[in-house]
Amino acid sequence: MHLTTTSTNSTASNANSNNNNNNNNNNNNNNSNNTANNNNSSSSNNNNNTSNTNGSNNNNSSSSNNNNSTEQNTPPTPAQLLNEAYTKMTSDILAERTLGDFLTEHPGELIRTSSPLFVCTVLPPHWRSNKTLPVAFKVVSLGDIMDGTMVTVRAGNDENYCAELRNCTAVMKNQVAKFNDLRFVGRSGRGKSFTLTITVSTNPPHIATYNKAIKVTVDGPREPRSKTSKYT
Repeated sequence: MHLTTTSTNSTASNANSNNNNNNNNNNNNNNSNNTANNNNSSSSNNNNNTSNTNGSNNNNSSSSNNNNSTEQNTPPTPAQLLNEAYTKMTSDILAERTLGDFLTEHPGELIRTSSPLFVCTVLPPHWRSNKTLPVAFKVVSLGDIMDGTMVTVRAGNDENYCAELRNCTAVMKNQVAKFNDLRFVGRSGRGKSFTLTITVSTNPPHIATYNKAIKVTVDGPREPRSKTSKYT
């Protein structure tokens, strides 16, 4: 009888220890599941925050782009257009007045070009090929051109589009480019004149033309033949 009771007690104690182990395992599993759930919720919250941040950034960039496009597409107001037109008209009037005053101070010496910023020496209407001009050719600037700027002269017409010239470059100094012995070698053709193209090598370059500037022939101007004849 004593042996049977001891076996029964040991069996009961073993059963209790097994139950305790099972409870501990269940608690550990529950803790692990709770930790995983917490981590998952944290990750989802981070993802949501990131997506919200990206969305706000995209909205801000879209708003700035819309503002820029609105500013670019805004047409000028009538007051702005009137102000621009008045400024341009005033500058043109001042340039024309300056040019007129300058030509009045040098009558017969200088002539207008196609550009209101430049005048040049008056050339003889007819001249002999490869002969020194009666007056040194000059290009005068009415604007601010830096000293040392290169000035080039070209001549041509529909018959001789690029006539040969000598000493056709000069350097601007004190708003004047003086050419040293400019000569027209190429001939303009019977009854035709050259148009001069004056290029001032600024950035961007200035280009002026002097239309029907000079007629160049082999013999140059000659005395007109007498139309009267004597008969004996």
